[in-house]
Amino acid sequence: MFADFKLYHFMKQYFKFIKSTQGSIKDDLLSGVTVALALVPEAVAFAFVAGISPIIGLYGAFIMGIVTAIFGGRPGMISGATGALAVVMVNLISEGNAMGPEGAMLGVQFLFATLILAGIFQSLAGLLKMGKFVRMIPKSVMMGFVNGLAIVIFTSQLGMFKSEGQWLEGGLLYSMLGLVFLTMMIMFFLPKITKKIPEALAAIIIVSSIVIFGDIETQTVKSFIVSLGGDGIKAGLPVFNIPLISLNLETLSFITPYALILAAIGLIESLMTLNLIDELTDTHGNGNKECIAQGAGNILNGFFGGMGGCAMIGQSIINIKSGGRGRLSGITAALSLLVFVLFASDYIEMIPIAALVGVMFMVVIGTFAWNTFKILNKVPLSDVIVIVLVTVLTVVFDLAIAVFAGVIISALVFAWENSLMIRARKHIDVHGIKHYEIYGPLFFGSIELFNSKFDVRNDPQEVIVDFADSRVVDQSAIESLNKLAEKYQKHGKMIHLRHLSADCVKLIKRAEKICDVNVLEDPDYFVAIDNYRQILDKIK
Repeated sequence: MFADFKLYHFMKQYFKFIKSTQGSIKDDLLSGVTVALALVPEAVAFAFVAGISPIIGLYGAFIMGIVTAIFGGRPGMISGATGALAVVMVNLISEGNAMGPEGAMLGVQFLFATLILAGIFQSLAGLLKMGKFVRMIPKSVMMGFVNGLAIVIFTSQLGMFKSEGQWLEGGLLYSMLGLVFLTMMIMFFLPKITKKIPEALAAIIIVSSIVIFGDIETQTVKSFIVSLGGDGIKAGLPVFNIPLISLNLETLSFITPYALILAAIGLIESLMTLNLIDELTDTHGNGNKECIAQGAGNILNGFFGGMGGCAMIGQSIINIKSGGRGRLSGITAALSLLVFVLFASDYIEMIPIAALVGVMFMVVIGTFAWNTFKILNKVPLSDVIVIVLVTVLTVVFDLAIAVFAGVIISALVFAWENSLMIRARKHIDVHGIKHYEIYGPLFFGSIELFNSKFDVRNDPQEVIVDFADSRVVDQSAIESLNKLAEKYQKHGKMIHLRHLSADCVKLIKRAEKICDVNVLEDPDYFVAIDNYRQILDKIK
């Protein structure tokens, strides 16, 4: 009886967990299968880019997918093996092979160890609540990111028009183009007829049926894998293994830089994809939770022989466009991928590459921020430069470099613009005291303009500088206030700094003599000033 109650309670919590988002179970299941079909050639291709077996890529996609779907911070987002990480892995594996005996091929073992360390870094980032820093990424950087990634997805699909390293020609090329176009048309028109069936899944099934039953000669998943040097996707379950390398300082000094790069690229791409999915679904994910899940996925990849990875914007958008919203969609995608590898490899290998390319082309169209062209003459020039720069750097280099460059340039522009916002309203009251009412932030960039507001030589004997509508931001600003006070004191004049924050007062030299805190509202202020002068005379 007690066991039955525990089972009932578990099932109740499980279904509550599955239905905790906006998607329906049917949409999540169908969408998950669609995503799994699109994951196969991507995982295989990225594995070959990294120079490893396609099975390692498929295992990586499965492990990343299942862990992040269950424990991640963004239901509906899909993770798997990605090209951004594969490019970094190329040098890691080649250098790792060179470090071992000839023919030992230790590079893949170094890869697994590096993934474990990268996963630890990513999990620590989540535990330290660093996921919130994605909020610091400006909209212009986001637009450049999605535009650049759309171009990268598009160019990555062009390789599917090759066979054994040569571009397709003649009938093979025309049939490929025709099937790609047919896939795209099905995906475009089907939602106008019914939205009950995911258009991507329907397009893949229809085009695959036409190719198989019509005996059309075109490249399939099987022929694509063979052209890359593989022999298929059939394999068993991933097995637990500890990386077969010596754990010493030499190993750590070799893998740590690669682990940091992989961790940074993985988190940046995942968190920015999370932001994009948030916008598409009008919901809010948990960045810190996603960091921990990404880290856990990469750690498990290191121990179970997977390639590792991060969030995949293309597959995530396929999922969202197909109706996948809940965790069940990601779980279904990962489990379907494993089923393909274990039991259905013969059928999956029959799918024409053209159908999958057509799906990805529609993803490109849906990903690219087409309104970029509409706003180019409406937004500041600095934003246009950032959008173009991030787009180009994403295509030419990688996402991490592009985002870092975009954020740095945006921050410098922000600092420059704010450095010009410092203002000072001046007046002399009935007591002959000159007031400077400061407006705007005082920081390293605005110090020069701030100092130009004061006329130390010609000011009266007593000056009040009021920061009620300003904010002293950094140490450079504190030093400028100290120097300003010294200038007035050298001329035998009294300066009062009012409405500074407590932490600023602590850092001001001779603060007890020049800082008056919260006296603006005091009706007896000038009586207090007279008493203050008497006290100063006694001190002197």
